[in-house]
Amino acid sequence: MSILSQVNLSLTLTEDEYKRQLVRYQVALGQLGYQVYVQKRPVVMIFEGWDAAGKGGAIKRLTERLDPRGYAVYPIAAPAGEDKTHHYLYRFWRRLPERGQIAIYDRSWYGRVMVERIEGFCAEAEWKRAYREINQFERQLSDFGTIVFKFWLHIGKDEQVRRFEERAGTPYKAWKLTDEDWRNREKWDLYEAAVEEMLLKTSTLTAPWTIVEGTDKLWARVKVLRTVVDRLCKELDCVPEVLTHDVTKARKPKAAAVTGKPQPAAVADKKAPEGDKTAPKGKEEKRPGKDLRKAEKGK
Repeated sequence: MSILSQVNLSLTLTEDEYKRQLVRYQVALGQLGYQVYVQKRPVVMIFEGWDAAGKGGAIKRLTERLDPRGYAVYPIAAPAGEDKTHHYLYRFWRRLPERGQIAIYDRSWYGRVMVERIEGFCAEAEWKRAYREINQFERQLSDFGTIVFKFWLHIGKDEQVRRFEERAGTPYKAWKLTDEDWRNREKWDLYEAAVEEMLLKTSTLTAPWTIVEGTDKLWARVKVLRTVVDRLCKELDCVPEVLTHDVTKARKPKAAAVTGKPQPAAVADKKAPEGDKTAPKGKEEKRPGKDLRKAEKGK
């Protein structure tokens, strides 16, 4: 049985629970991002997955409350210019984060064993050798103190075509869909086999893969955030207060119950403050001027 066939793609999250957990983990990540800077630990986050699996949306929610001075996002496409004249890992070496910074890669060096393998952009001996090269590369990062995250966002074939059609029919999303996306669908089985081999050969103790169930985007975004927060808490030996005291559930004052019955009238003999024009009905307030006028008439 393959790895991907065991992924439960039916996992979902309600809108209310999503909002609660999103705020909780984003606030925690904001505080942990500061600890990354204080403790001078470099962090690397890799996002791989099927086309339209939700990588960009997950990255957006991940960075919303991070200090923009503390992270960089690198969208990775085909190498060009100077990058194309060097070893395929060169362009990633030169984009590694310094101590106390976070680097996020939308696609990564794993293109060597997926798209470059399937499309014939490198020789068979080169992509087979890449598994060992990548493991050694990531081991060097870990030995340096880098915290490495690797996410594979997984969706089914039917869900992908549904998202493609939705993008094609939405003007502000249509730019995301290309002819290459449709061509890649025709090689789904080849890519799936390459992903299976990649997961088996490159998931290590220091740089493990996290498979994210991506059919429900709300579930996927929260799982990515939770995974990052949990790992950073352990690596940095720091637990943000929001994780121990859920501030998203603020206590609200209880409203008076409405029963439909009239409220009891004020007590008739209740004394009102002197000079108060809102004295209870049934007991008129005495005014000295009135008694004086009566006395004058009697004379």
